[in-house]
Amino acid sequence: MAGPAPGRRLRLRPLAALALLLALAPGLPAAQAGQAPRPAERGPPVRLFTEEELARYGGEEEDQPIYMAVKGVVFDVTSGKEFYGRGAPYNALTGKDSTRGVAKMSLDPADLTHDTVSQTGLTAEELKSLDDVFTTVYKAKYPIVGYTARRILNEDGSPNLDFKPEDQPHFDIKDEF
Repeated sequence: MAGPAPGRRLRLRPLAALALLLALAPGLPAAQAGQAPRPAERGPPVRLFTEEELARYGGEEEDQPIYMAVKGVVFDVTSGKEFYGRGAPYNALTGKDSTRGVAKMSLDPADLTHDTVSQTGLTAEELKSLDDVFTTVYKAKYPIVGYTARRILNEDGSPNLDFKPEDQPHFDIKDEF
């Protein structure tokens, strides 16, 4: 699979890093006077993934971590290799944003997409299921390693003004920069 054009990739990364830095810097917790800041738990650095980059982590290679995205948040599901690894029952969800499939509890290739609006949309029950599974399964069990570029940037590479860092799952910006 061919990666993004070199010019596109160079433009995407600096814009994404700048958007994250500007959006998240005001929300960084400050240490109280006389208190040392609490050390951050170390994990893989949080980063921005294009569709092509995320596809590299679909569980096909033994020495690579296994990533999947739900609601634009990329999780490292390697610890659930028996569910998400090559040949495992939920491997079809990995290496992509599978939000619609998680909401519908579907492994149908047509549902393995980030898109929750087009096609027929999702029912109120499916949206509630998506939020429940996102919170009680993915956020509770798996480390967040990044976000999809689509969540933070528009198709043209400009910042998504609807992205609100305070509504995102927490990560420590020091891990990224």
